Amino acid sequence: MAERVAWIALALVHLMPAIAFIVPSMISRLYGVAAGEPLFPLLHHRAALFAVILLICLWAAIDPGVRQLAVVATALSMLGFLAIYWSAGQPASLRTIALVDLIGLPFLAFAAWRAFLSA
Repeated sequence: MAERVAWIALALVHLMPAIAFIVPSMISRLYGVAAGEPLFPLLHHRAALFAVILLICLWAAIDPGVRQLAVVATALSMLGFLAIYWSAGQPASLRTIALVDLIGLPFLAFAAWRAFLSA
């Protein structure tokens, strides 16, 4: 049960950015990039990738067989962003996103421990 809770928490971490795939106006709200700006399509694509991570986390919540792959995909998403955030000098505009990812790391660590412990 605790593993399912961890995977659902990880899905929630990715929910808002994933919604931006369906509701592109969220991109402006989340990242401060207007629809006409050159980065907008890239961020829209990024939202599609977040939708994939969201679905992987939900799948892992119900199917233990995909949890190892889900750990790898989710870790690449979260740790990759955090590494880029810190290497970019911790821009204030991305601080909330970094904090949400940091809050999600204990859930990811627990899910990883359980996924690879049971293998």
